[in-house]
Amino acid sequence: QEEIFGPVLSVLTFDTAEEAIQIANDTPYGLAAAVWTANLSKAHLTARALRAGSVWVNQYDGGDMTAPFGGFKQSGNGRDKSLHAFDKYTELKSTWIKL
Repeated sequence: QEEIFGPVLSVLTFDTAEEAIQIANDTPYGLAAAVWTANLSKAHLTARALRAGSVWVNQYDGGDMTAPFGGFKQSGNGRDKSLHAFDKYTELKSTWIKL
């Protein structure tokens, strides 16, 4: 139940997709997850149910600078990369000048 920074592949057994999702979500962390399946419908359902900031299907560590990156739960602090991170690196200021 500790957050591991890898690359690390955890292999666990399960009987149903619902059980796999429950196992994956049973942690205080949620940075990333991956799903391997040939069934696109099952991939979408599983990705939607996983409490992780990034979910990769049939790959790992894909993405680019235009996609937000960050975790759920105790993983991460907001979003980095993309316009979703803009507020993290800026401060709004109003300046009034009368000439």
